[in-house]
Amino acid sequence: MNSLFERNIWSDLMQWKQNYQRKPLIIRGARQVGKTTIIRQFGETYRHFIEFNLEKTENQRIIQQVDSAQRLIEVLSLQKNLSATEWKGTLLFIDEIQESPKTIGFLRYLYEEVPDLHVVSAGSLLEHRLKDVKSFPVGRVNYMYLFPLNFQEYLKGIGHDLLHDHLKTVPLDKTVHSTVLSLFHRYCIVGGMPEIVARYSITKDLAGLIPTYESIWDTYKDDVGKYAENSTEMKVIRHIMETAPALVDKRIKFQNFGYSNYKSREVSAAFRSLDQAKVIQIIYPSTSTKPPVIPDYKKSPRLQFMDTGLLNFELNIQADMLLMDDLNSAYRGAIIPHMITQELISMNTTSYKKPNFWVRDKTQSSAEVDLLYSSQGLLVPIEIKSGATGSLKSLHEFIDRAPHSLAVRMYAGEFKLEKTRTRKGKLFYLMNVPYYLGTYLDQCLSWFIDKYG
Repeated sequence: MNSLFERNIWSDLMQWKQNYQRKPLIIRGARQVGKTTIIRQFGETYRHFIEFNLEKTENQRIIQQVDSAQRLIEVLSLQKNLSATEWKGTLLFIDEIQESPKTIGFLRYLYEEVPDLHVVSAGSLLEHRLKDVKSFPVGRVNYMYLFPLNFQEYLKGIGHDLLHDHLKTVPLDKTVHSTVLSLFHRYCIVGGMPEIVARYSITKDLAGLIPTYESIWDTYKDDVGKYAENSTEMKVIRHIMETAPALVDKRIKFQNFGYSNYKSREVSAAFRSLDQAKVIQIIYPSTSTKPPVIPDYKKSPRLQFMDTGLLNFELNIQADMLLMDDLNSAYRGAIIPHMITQELISMNTTSYKKPNFWVRDKTQSSAEVDLLYSSQGLLVPIEIKSGATGSLKSLHEFIDRAPHSLAVRMYAGEFKLEKTRTRKGKLFYLMNVPYYLGTYLDQCLSWFIDKYG
């Protein structure tokens, strides 16, 4: 089975390799999103590649016995029969680095003592191990982030490279709209977990993927003990993972989450662990109408699962979605906003910042816009829904308060621009963008702002 997908992080890895100020690199991301696979591919660009997996007993024994980074290099040199002069063309890959806080501490010394050696490590649950690192290499490591495949990567993974390149042109050629929309709808159903996409690209059998979905989600459930600080938190995390999928269409409260008796403090701590592991993240609202976006942690957040395909599987809605012409109505309108949020998160390869949505809460009146997007000094509201322009009440509320007149609606229709007014009469420009252009929003907004900003 071919699971060697072309990932967007590849160009960042090559830039890191060519940077003479390069530092040891940590690839961060949840389990099973393809970290090990992409680094092994990357290792093929080097003369020598050494993989050192810290889940293997023999490698754990080596780490326990060595007392310095230099000693680790000496041991590896003898094992691999490499001289000191050959380190310059070598990539050392330390996999599952979260298993050894001691090795994390070694990274700073690898940087200082063996600068010719290229070092990449990967780990999930890393935040849960940092507290055990006595001397964390602050400022002496680089980070990159990997997530499930986004639609760009999915298109290339199933053999639609030309279509992927075609979507970069703004405004989009409408002749390909129906083809791309159909592919995006199937991507929304399948999701972006590499193992799932690899199997689906061969079999095109959605029903046949059920055991793989079950296996992946069960793995995350089995990892609960690694996320939790204590037995109580373990129970709360298990409860969250069982009940949270059904609440993806709502803003949540921690107190008594999922009809439980758990207190706000207990649920908050459990969600923090899941958020750090990138399994279920908490997306907070903001009341900002201009940069910077300031999350309001006092307001109710919403949930973001690591992969929409896994979410659909847990909700048992994939068969229903296959029969829909417009996925806007899938699971009470929650699936498409969830998918597009996942798309935006996936573009964080060299830095990581969660998106936010916009709210205006008043007594007996509220407004909520699905996403906020910073571009060229503007904070642009993005509403994700079908329907007439005049029905975008919350978007109008934002524009009336914003220092600019640009807004975006993502929907199942074709790319088009409208010049319209809010209910209070403010003139603004609305860029209607097909769902499938979530990972192309930078290009779309640059074009939009240059033209009308």
